[in-house]
Parts: sequence; C-alpha cells; structure tokens
Amino acid sequence: MEDYNGNEQVRVKEERKKGKSLWKTSLVSGTVASMVTSSVFIFGGDFIDQGKKSVDDSAQTASVAQTERAEKEGVTPQKLSTSTDSKDRANMVETASKSIVGVVNLQDTQNQSPFQQQSTESEKVETGTGSGVIYKKANGKAYIITNNHVIEGAKEVEISLYDGQKATAAVVGADALTDLAVLTIDASKAPDGIKFGNSDSMRPGEEVLAIGNPLGLDFSRSVTQGIVSATGRSISVDTSDGAWTLDVIQTDAAINPGNSGGALINTAGEVIGINSLKISESGVEGLGFAIPSNDVIPVVTELIENGKITRPYLGVSLASIEELPQYYLQDVPEAAKTGVMITSIEAGSAAEKGGLKQQDIIMEMDGTKISTAAELRKYLYTDKKIGDKVKVKVYRGKEEKTATITLQKS
Repeated sequence: MEDYNGNEQVRVKEERKKGKSLWKTSLVSGTVASMVTSSVFIFGGDFIDQGKKSVDDSAQTASVAQTERAEKEGVTPQKLSTSTDSKDRANMVETASKSIVGVVNLQDTQNQSPFQQQSTESEKVETGTGSGVIYKKANGKAYIITNNHVIEGAKEVEISLYDGQKATAAVVGADALTDLAVLTIDASKAPDGIKFGNSDSMRPGEEVLAIGNPLGLDFSRSVTQGIVSATGRSISVDTSDGAWTLDVIQTDAAINPGNSGGALINTAGEVIGINSLKISESGVEGLGFAIPSNDVIPVVTELIENGKITRPYLGVSLASIEELPQYYLQDVPEAAKTGVMITSIEAGSAAEKGGLKQQDIIMEMDGTKISTAAELRKYLYTDKKIGDKVKVKVYRGKEEKTATITLQKS
C-alpha cells in the first residue's frame, strides 16, 4: 500500500510538470465551457418554467371541467390516501425500531496464567449477538422476545436499547424446539412494546420489513425490505432438544447473522414474525424465515406463566432407520424400514408402562405414519395433550404389534 501511494505521488508530480504549458488553455476552455453550460441551464430553466406554466394551465382547465361534470352527475370527488408514502413508512419504522433491542450472549472463559497449570480467573466474554423485540411492559418489567439459539448457554445476557442504554436481562424461560426465549429488564429503562399482528392474514406478495442487528450491534436496528415469499413453510432443524420441524413464513427481506430474534413487520408496523433463520448456501439468495406471530404468542405466554413449555412425554430415544448400522437391519422386514427405532427407554416412562421395548420400530401413531423422530415429536406436541392415550404400531423383530400408551408430563 505504501509503494502504491509513493508511485502515485511521483506520477502526479510528473503530470503537473508536463501540464504547465496547457494551464492557460485549460483555464480558458473551462471558462468558455462554464459560460455555455450556464446559458444552457438558464434557458433550459426558462423553458421548463414556461412549459410547466402551460401544463399547469391546461391541467387546471381540465380539473375545473372534470369537477363541474362530476357535480352535475352527483359524484363527490375524493382524495386518494397517501398513508403508504415513504414519509409515513419512515415514521412507522422509526417508531417500531425503538422496540427492537440488541441481545448479547456472555459466557465465562477461564484465564490461565503461564506460570500455573490451572486456571485462576474467569471472566465473561461476548460469544454472540442477536436481536430481540420488546413484547410488553407489566409489573415493573419489560418482556423481550428473542430466539433460544441467541441466548443458549449464556452465563449472562445483556440488552442494548435504542438510546444507547444497556441493561442486564433475566431469562424467564426458553424453548429449544420452537427456538423462542423470553427475557426481562427493568421497565423504567425500556420503551413501550410493539404491537403484534395476525400472521395468518399475511399472503405471498405482501410487503414486509425486517428490523434487527445484522453482524452485531455496529449495524443495530437495520431495516431491510421485501415481501412474503410463502406462508406455511416447514423447515427441518436440529436443536439441543432433538430434531424438529419449524413452521415458518418465508421472506426475501435480507436476514443475516445477528438478525435472529428481530422483528418481521407488516406495513402497519405490527410484528407478524420473529426472524429466526436463513438458508445460506452458494448461489442461494433471498431465503429467510420467520416464526409466525400466531405461533409465537402461545409459546411466549406459557414461558411467562410457567418458565418452560410442558409437553406430552413418551420417554424414548429414537433413531431413523437410515442412521442405523447395517447389522441392525438384517432381520428388519422391508415394511419396517420407513419407521424410527427406539434406541433406549427411560425407566418408569409412559413408553415402558405401555409395553414398548428397546429396538422396537415405531411405524404409526393413531394411524398417522411416522418416519422420523421429528414427525413423532410434531404429532405428540401438536395433536396430543398430557393424559391422552395414543395407539402405537411397532415392529418387534418381524412381528407387528400395537401398544396403547398414556402420555405423561415432560
């Protein structure tokens, strides 16, 4: 870089020496050019003004004629709404952005002295940042929604507010499968919560805006624009609680690392989704996903009330057939190769009490085909409640059996 600058300076000096004789010519040419340009601008301006006046007169005459005709026909002229113009949009975004926060995940790290074999001190260091949405204020607390993966493993969570204030947050509850978490901070430090809209009313093609902190707090409350690309999408995800299928809204509004936990809002400034993930592959663009607001609110409500999500519990560990070594499959009937195998059963669990055994291959639950662990969880957690009975069809060796299980509390 230094060599480049040095060469550049030498080149400029040489050009100045060569250009001495042309200095007067350049000055004259520049003066003439500016005179010509000024003339064109002035006359052009007069022409534009005259043209504008002529057009205005014609428009005024036409407007009067149209108004008189409308009055004769009994039609009342109405002004078109301008509520969606850029100024109103900017005002809406400015208001909504105040309810978007930065979420910093702080974890302990051990400092080891070079003269000692064991670590002597620990300090909290930033291991990741994301976004959050102020949901509501109640009982002196401001409740913040974010993604579970943003705060997972944190020793401490720090919130960065729109006015530069920082606050330490308490984790109210988190759920890995739905990738949602609720935090609280002192309500006196936080602005009001943002309104949540009806995600079921959104249709492909409707305009949306994503607000969050892409790539960290240096780009806090960045706004990107796009449309709803699709609704009712299902994305398979691996979580700390196992495989799961997440129902999402697809959007082409740019969602980048750090946007997780931020808001996807409609043109009325209402949150219709919590930004959660994107598909990031070479040659792939515009594939971002948000958890629909109508799915978010029930989970958040339960987390606030109970601190966790309570679900029906079967008490088994599972593996898909394709994950198993070949020697496990030697005696498995062909019809059973589309199910999931029980690899272990918890003592005293609903599965054990119902007669299921290790290496049973689950094929169906209440007639619903099961081919992955995620499908089994989805069926139990969305269609069943604690205390419900479920009929489980399994293959035990080459024999088909049916067991009736009474679901327990997780």
